[in-house]
Amino acid sequence: MEGRAKVDIESNSTDLPANAAPRRKWVLTQEAFDRLLTSFGEDRDTAAEKYLEIRSNLVRFFEWRGGPFPEDHADETFNRVARRLAQGEQIGNPSGYCVGVARMLLLEINKERAREQQALGEMASSPVADSDASESEGHVECLRSCLQNLPSDSRELIIEYYQGEKGAKIKNRKRLVERLGIPVNTLRMRALRLREKIQACVENCLLK
Repeated sequence: MEGRAKVDIESNSTDLPANAAPRRKWVLTQEAFDRLLTSFGEDRDTAAEKYLEIRSNLVRFFEWRGGPFPEDHADETFNRVARRLAQGEQIGNPSGYCVGVARMLLLEINKERAREQQALGEMASSPVADSDASESEGHVECLRSCLQNLPSDSRELIIEYYQGEKGAKIKNRKRLVERLGIPVNTLRMRALRLREKIQACVENCLLK
């Protein structure tokens, strides 16, 4: 069916500590998708029409509020609703419930974008970045593109590593060390390798 959410399993072993298992995302099964449709109505055709109507409304919701990937966000909203239904949650008003989930997702998206923007600004202003002000905008755009192409675990690591000012940045890195279960030097080297990878990507991007 059109608009069915796509989910996958993230397994970025090269960016995970040796004692950590790959993080698995919840997978939308046929059974879970059927249960989602049933929540919109017992009649299959009517439920499918309602699904498409709600999806269209969700796409517009994210478009109007500046979501970077409105259709993907709409599918992720359905994913989350389907997961809660699969977990046994009773939903009396599925349309309103979807909007509520979409609002929470938008808050997460905006928070992540703010963190990303801060990290981008930090990296763009560092000594290895091009200091020519006339090229700074293009540089940041390339940084953003290269950051988005990283595996999610790597992107999260490098953003958190550069987030914050002075004391806050130190605390962020300490939390990373504790969460990943690795020494400070290992974290520093991992961030350095990621930084070099991003820098090479940015240089190639600027040449295009």
